[in-house]
Amino acid sequence: MDLKLKNKVIIVTGGSKGIGNGICNVLAEEGAIPVIIGRNKQNVLDAVQKIKNNGGKAFYAFAELTNKQACEDAINSVIKEFGRIDGLVNNAGVNDGIGLENGNYDDFMTSIQRNVTHYYAMAHFALPELKKSKGAIVNIGSKTSVTGQGGTSGYAAANGARNALTREWAVELLPYKIRVNAVIVAECFTPLYKKWLDTFPNPEEKLNSITKNIPLENRMTTDNEIANTVAFLLSETSSHTTGQLVFVDGGYTHLDRSI
Repeated sequence: MDLKLKNKVIIVTGGSKGIGNGICNVLAEEGAIPVIIGRNKQNVLDAVQKIKNNGGKAFYAFAELTNKQACEDAINSVIKEFGRIDGLVNNAGVNDGIGLENGNYDDFMTSIQRNVTHYYAMAHFALPELKKSKGAIVNIGSKTSVTGQGGTSGYAAANGARNALTREWAVELLPYKIRVNAVIVAECFTPLYKKWLDTFPNPEEKLNSITKNIPLENRMTTDNEIANTVAFLLSETSSHTTGQLVFVDGGYTHLDRSI
């Protein structure tokens, strides 16, 4: 299927690693121009070069996304380079384990800033261009927003906000024909996920204890599977889809795990 994304300029926050990088690679394969926004300069440059080595196009901007001015500067650099923005993928964030019992107010507020305030900032600063292009926004979220996890109040609250903002923006932006959807991730194997598994005495045993509860094929979701759904939601082929929370998780969140 031709997703008609050729030469579309699509910003992806946190696009140099993990799920964000998977999204950028799929977008490039579809002929789009992913714009990788991140703070680790070497990781960003390596990701851009990899896309170019594979025959794709890519651009980048460095930004500490917790800084409002850095968000605005990143958006302005994209506009200066291309004169337009066709899509935005809010993806950057971290499950930082700021809980209720063992956390504190200041750390909680920092977690909120790391995980949701830049979703608003990037959308706000990109909005004038998205109005012109009748573009699309996809917010990446987590199952923690609906299932809970324990010990991660900041991250869970931020993801609940991501879901709410998705629906709120979908309503607010209807007059501009800007579609807004979210892709909700459960257990997706990324380098960061592997790093977490490696903190256990027996990582393979821990992984098996998780995958046995994923109904479809008892395996982790891949970043490519997340990316394919994101690309679809950004494209004209999903032209009447907005305000949706799309769970790409092998049924982990909603199906009976005993099946």
